[in-house]
Amino acid sequence: MRLLRGLGLALAAWAAVTAGVVVALRWIDPPFTSFMVQSRVAALFSDRPGYDFDYQWRDWDQISPNAALAVVAAEDQKFPLHHGFDFKQIDKALQDRERGRHVRGASTISQQVAKNLFLWPGQSWFRKGLEAGITVLIELAWSKQRILEVYLNLAEFGRGSFGVQAASRRFFHKDASRLTRADAALLAAVLPAPNRFRVDAPSNYVRRRQAWIQRQMASLGGTSYVQGLE
Repeated sequence: MRLLRGLGLALAAWAAVTAGVVVALRWIDPPFTSFMVQSRVAALFSDRPGYDFDYQWRDWDQISPNAALAVVAAEDQKFPLHHGFDFKQIDKALQDRERGRHVRGASTISQQVAKNLFLWPGQSWFRKGLEAGITVLIELAWSKQRILEVYLNLAEFGRGSFGVQAASRRFFHKDASRLTRADAALLAAVLPAPNRFRVDAPSNYVRRRQAWIQRQMASLGGTSYVQGLE
């Protein structure tokens, strides 16, 4: 009984601290994330050469609208409309799993921000529960523009390259403000697995996905779909 009480108090303390951090991050740019720390630690114990950590924050108005539109088109097309969860996509993913099909992640951009900031990879119900709780906090405390701004700065687009500025400098030798539609679509194309797919050596699959993303960007109506976010 004492152990359960102690675990309950620890969980309550963690929840209070996390809520405070989430509210603070509405105005403060995160200096690092859980995924960044895990990436750097993993690199220390890996025999894979060529790991270069790079994280360069850029504010919303310093990032090309093409980049914002591309990640929405690729990862979460209902982002401006939902409140953190796309229940239609979640239901579809559960049906695919029951039928034994390959399951594409149904996580929204808001959920991915929660996971990247505070949690770890995995599919356990415990981690998913924590992710859901943090997602609700983020949606309550932040604007949609802030959520997308943070996502664009925290997402990993290549091994050790976090955020569109680091990726833009590494792969295209220019600032994130100058990314074209094709550049942005190529970056978004590797997001499902940035350590497996490569921007600098895109496979046929990545090229096909890049072309699909560009078509989706057009069908969403162009950059006006994300420029009016509040």
